[in-house]
Amino acid sequence: MGEYKVYNCAALHAPPEAYGRAPEDPVRWTIPVEGMHCASCVARVEKALAAVPGVLSSSVNLATKSATVEALPGIADREALRAAVAGAGYSVPEVKEGEDPLARQERMQMEEERSLLSRLRLGVALGVPLFLLAQWEMLAGPGRMPFPPHVSALIQLLLVTPIQFYVGSRFYRGAVAAARHGTTDMNTLVALGTTAAFAYSLAATFFPGAFSVGGVAAHVYYDTSAAIIVLILLGRYFEARAKGKTSDAVKKLIGLRPRTARVIREGAETDIPLEGVVTGDSVVVRPGERIPVDGTVTAGAGAVDESMLTGEPIPSEKSQGSVVTGGTMNLNGRLVFTATGVGKDTVLARIVRMVQEAQGSKPPIGRLADVIASWFVPAVLGTASVTFLAWWAFGPQPKLTYAMLSAISVLIIACPCALGLATPTSIMVATGKGAELGILVRSGAALETAHKVQTVVFDKTGTVTRGRPELSAIHCAPGGIFRGPEGERELLALAAGAETGSEHPLGESIVRGAKGRGISPVSPAEFSSMPGQGIRAVVSGRTVHIGSPKWLQESGIDAGPLLPDAQRVSQDGSTPVFIAVDGKAAGVAAVSDEIKETAPEAVRALRGMGIEVVMLTGDNPRSAMAMAARAGIDKVRAEVTPDRKADEVRRIQSEGKVVAMVGDGINDAPALAQADVGMAIGTGTDIAVEAGDIVLMSGDLRGVATAIALSRAALRNIRQNLFWAFAYNVVLIPVAAGVFYPSFGVLLNPVLAAAAMGLSSVTVVSNALRLRRFRPASFIRPGGIS
Repeated sequence: MGEYKVYNCAALHAPPEAYGRAPEDPVRWTIPVEGMHCASCVARVEKALAAVPGVLSSSVNLATKSATVEALPGIADREALRAAVAGAGYSVPEVKEGEDPLARQERMQMEEERSLLSRLRLGVALGVPLFLLAQWEMLAGPGRMPFPPHVSALIQLLLVTPIQFYVGSRFYRGAVAAARHGTTDMNTLVALGTTAAFAYSLAATFFPGAFSVGGVAAHVYYDTSAAIIVLILLGRYFEARAKGKTSDAVKKLIGLRPRTARVIREGAETDIPLEGVVTGDSVVVRPGERIPVDGTVTAGAGAVDESMLTGEPIPSEKSQGSVVTGGTMNLNGRLVFTATGVGKDTVLARIVRMVQEAQGSKPPIGRLADVIASWFVPAVLGTASVTFLAWWAFGPQPKLTYAMLSAISVLIIACPCALGLATPTSIMVATGKGAELGILVRSGAALETAHKVQTVVFDKTGTVTRGRPELSAIHCAPGGIFRGPEGERELLALAAGAETGSEHPLGESIVRGAKGRGISPVSPAEFSSMPGQGIRAVVSGRTVHIGSPKWLQESGIDAGPLLPDAQRVSQDGSTPVFIAVDGKAAGVAAVSDEIKETAPEAVRALRGMGIEVVMLTGDNPRSAMAMAARAGIDKVRAEVTPDRKADEVRRIQSEGKVVAMVGDGINDAPALAQADVGMAIGTGTDIAVEAGDIVLMSGDLRGVATAIALSRAALRNIRQNLFWAFAYNVVLIPVAAGVFYPSFGVLLNPVLAAAAMGLSSVTVVSNALRLRRFRPASFIRPGGIS
């Protein structure tokens, strides 16, 4: 499920010892890259970085204008990467010390927009009078030109020269850099097209006789060259503005961090910059303030809004011992906590890092644009050459003019900008939207694979269920001394008192159940336990035995009267706990791991999407089926030991199905890794989260359906982008070449070609931004970043 990257095979196969160094763990660097404009640029930078010794893989993202490199430290370094990028004709801007990557990207974005806008203003200021002068007779009527034709041409030359060589200088720089390396890109196409129009017009200005046909002076096309440059820059400006919005979700996440924190130092509360908080500091948060870092509450109580983390709108109650997360909002109550995670080690920082890595990753579908870009520009140059020669050989007079204009139109219309933006912009917006909904997609590959999921496999404990056993009922023994509701409360009080000294999860559930029913357990006067069997205690002068039927039998107590109730409890999916008082069978406590409230809705949603749902559990088949029925799951794999979970996933995959595994525990990690898509519950263990391709920050299983729906929406959006990028070229290149001129008299003006080319890129980015309006199905409560 790895993302598509360019690999350096030599670095992969040559061990570090081959370089005379000790082996080190690979590191991942993300570097900004300036000067990229299309898919061809991406392919060239990736190839240059992959060729650096020690680089294991490189992935370049056009939307974020950055490159992510996995390399062996000590063999590869940042200077070597910078040199490789420069050698490919691009640049790595200076990174300010301690500057946040997102702030750097935003700074570069603003600088790019300012540069484009200043050149656009000059281009428009000179281009408008140039256009009016070139089209004067068409606008004012024949014979109304105030200047002779050669004077008009000279004035146009003066106006167009700054546009050609200053406003359009970036095209020349890019084309020259590409030519130095024996390659071509979209800058080559624009530079060739505009230079051809400029050079033709320049020759016609100073040698008009050489281009006149039938005594009619040759027309100059300075306005065409200027319009092409200005329109393409205008398209890039709108594109840059639109691309800036694709990282809004990450900006919102980073905006959750307060700038300062209130800490207790030397007995006094002091406000310090957030960067000054260190692990172990005592941090104070008042009502209405955001929690600055991660920590554990040591004093106070309050309700905390964690919707940014989990997407769950209901506040979470916090008291002594509770864990709090940086970026969440303290709604009421004063909290004092010890900082346990600061800086890059906070949950929020890890979320931001995961989202940024996913936005910079490339899904397998992204290969399509890269492969096409490798031959696209040379093919366009070839098409333009054939177009020129065909018009020169078979076109009407003036042949040279028709040949030049048609070739220019082909060069301009076929820029692969839209192709390079089709995939990364959609990935950026979709992963950002997922973060808003409490769904962290860790890579573009995971986002793509999720839309193909046919079977979702749920682990039972902690995923479908709460992961904590709870007392569901007390059944008194038939004909026993405890009868009716009062008898049940009395029996529960004795059992809870006996279990007060126990550390067993089932015993703790009985104590919690008693307290939840308003019963205050009395501590036992005597207590002893037999691991794996049960306990014996003396509570309020009465001897209580709790455990398995075998434990009661070994203690000389007949458990027979309790067996019918125990069997019914088992059939309902609960665990029976046998209770005896004063040497006689007294009752059965039913303890069950309750299913999550949202599980049935989540299962219904998945089945409504045409997805098969399977539950894995170590329980016996009868208990497993009872629990699955309550969640609405009809396919169960029971008595599956933890080490066999991955085998069960593999078995389903062998049936030709694409499988998503949902789990939360350490023993789920191998199955999560085996599945085509691993979905980890963010409230689970760190190991499970690390093994997941998609992380559901809350325990709400409805997030599984939302993640798959988001994946489907993203892939649909990418396909739309690729379709429009391809269709645009497939339809308009023949028009630009003049294929339809003999039959229909249709010929594409180069100015219109430039406008259409700019529009194609803006269309692709705008279409990707539609994903920001993605809403989960009606069964999902809205939450996340507000």
